[in-house]
Amino acid sequence: MRAVVAADEAAGLAGMTIVQRPDPSPAINDVIVEVHAAGFVPTELEWPSTWTDRAGRARTPSILGHEVAGIVKQLGYGTTGFSVGQRVFGLADWHRDGTLAEYVAMESRNLAPLPGDVDFTVGASLPISGLTAWQGLFVHGRLQAGQSVIAHGAGGAVGAMVIQLAHEAGAYVIGTGRAADREKALDYGANEYVDLDRDRLEDVGGIDLVFDVIGGDIQCRSAALVKPGGTLVTVVAPPESRPVDGLAIDFVVEADRAQLGEIVQRVRDGRLRTNIGTIADLDDAVAALNPTERRTGKTIIRVRD
Repeated sequence: MRAVVAADEAAGLAGMTIVQRPDPSPAINDVIVEVHAAGFVPTELEWPSTWTDRAGRARTPSILGHEVAGIVKQLGYGTTGFSVGQRVFGLADWHRDGTLAEYVAMESRNLAPLPGDVDFTVGASLPISGLTAWQGLFVHGRLQAGQSVIAHGAGGAVGAMVIQLAHEAGAYVIGTGRAADREKALDYGANEYVDLDRDRLEDVGGIDLVFDVIGGDIQCRSAALVKPGGTLVTVVAPPESRPVDGLAIDFVVEADRAQLGEIVQRVRDGRLRTNIGTIADLDDAVAALNPTERRTGKTIIRVRD
């Protein structure tokens, strides 16, 4: 099968190539997915799990990508809950070969059914962005109706999900980012927008929940905005600054079938829109994943029609 691999950590994105790899074999409780579309997060090249297995042993060349939408091709021994030919989507294990390939082997628990009226490209855009937003808001942030939320990086794939889910939950949502993303954030449901280059972040006042995807100085300044009893959640790095009388939580997104079901249902009934920037075929994946211009949404690689 064809696959996008990385073999040189120092080369980063520039070291990606398309190669021929053996088709995967299913382990116990695995599903072999015939990949129709796959998502990619640029920071994958910075994750230790891209380069080593759980025992710390080198595992390169690694097949990249962890978001998938496709069709069940084969079931491993003991696998239940799915049938061959079923449409699925999900989040592949960080330490195993990923989804930027014609086939991927992954644990069945990391997959959920993909309804027939949801396109594969849309399905592949949901797992990381949707689950990250859902878990940050509702699992770690314990968001309640009437609370206030800052969604940093509002123009990105995660930020767009944070705005929409928080808005639907009855929160007052303040998006932040570059000036060019203002209209997009407001269209997704933000009540206000802060241009981090021109506006004073501190002017927004006390906030119940800050959702950070930027880190650095923005994360540190955001901690001071959290109300007593509020929460700063981040997916970037352990917080260097913490709210005086609140929580600071850094987390890594996890696969969750029930949450994937909640997310895809919202897509089906129009409550949730994806933020897809570029769709490219597998043959053009290396160029698409190394853009010369700023990304304006998630990049999806279409492996099959």
